[in-house]
Amino acid sequence: MNPLFHCKLLNAPFGDPVLFIEILHERQALLFDLGDISSLGEAKILKLSHVFISHTHMDHFYGFDHLLRIVLGRDKNITLYGPPGIISSVAGKLSGYTWNLVKDYPLRLRVCEVHHKSVRSVCFICSEQFQCEEEEEVPFEYVLEENPHFKIESVHLDHRIPCLAFSLVERFHININKDTLIKLGFSVGPWLRDLKEYIWDDKPEGTMMEIPVEGGKVREVALGDLKKEIVRITPGQRIAYVADCCYTQENVDKIVRLAQGADLFFCEAAFLEKDSDKARAKDHLTARQAGIIARKAGVKALSVFHFSPRYEDCPETLEQEAQLAFKGGVVG
Repeated sequence: MNPLFHCKLLNAPFGDPVLFIEILHERQALLFDLGDISSLGEAKILKLSHVFISHTHMDHFYGFDHLLRIVLGRDKNITLYGPPGIISSVAGKLSGYTWNLVKDYPLRLRVCEVHHKSVRSVCFICSEQFQCEEEEEVPFEYVLEENPHFKIESVHLDHRIPCLAFSLVERFHININKDTLIKLGFSVGPWLRDLKEYIWDDKPEGTMMEIPVEGGKVREVALGDLKKEIVRITPGQRIAYVADCCYTQENVDKIVRLAQGADLFFCEAAFLEKDSDKARAKDHLTARQAGIIARKAGVKALSVFHFSPRYEDCPETLEQEAQLAFKGGVVG
């Protein structure tokens, strides 16, 4: 199957944490954390619809200005989610510049502050010199965003400050049986995208679709018949992202729930287990702890990142320690 989500950590394990996720066949992408994004091309940045910020330590928020520089003047709406205080953090960034020549700029930044039981959101409007418009505060319990294709889940972790972790969950995956499609004489084309949208939108099975067939003709077929003939529904992808937290039972329990059964689990692994005292002092995970959490969550694949610079001469040791704990049955 062609996965819906295409994931890439933008920087080396010692660089700023940034996970870029592009959505297949869509002009849309998501960003998890906002460190150094200078390696991300303009075309990719302009696909961004949402940015999810774990916390505003500099290495997780430094890229805001670069993002703003690229999208400024564009007709875009970008939503940013972050922990308590993110609204004032964005306001502070914006207040550092002069905006007297932007009255024709349509950019809008929606900033959502995730508290334990509610999400407060505001909108910064570029054409109004980024004046802040308050929006309605809504209840929050685990799910931040949901649309016909996917949802974003989040929990608060302890990093001596609230730090958000995220999970991106595809509702289900739609597979097209190309062999059967060809046998039926149906032509491959844009109508397949419409078919998937109808399924994601839960259209009635009696909905008729016009299908191009051989010889340039068109045939009307009911959605329900198409689903039986050429469609196979499989479980969707789950991608989990955890950056910066201490190894406590509460944090572990929250992460295990968030990442349960994930196809791909991105997890920080700042220190080796032999330096666990330093990890505790800095409220970070060791590579072994990341592996243990991944194993407990039953994820399919673990990708560790956010290594301490002290290991620049031996990055493979962090990777090996994490994978050993993940695959080797280490119990913690």
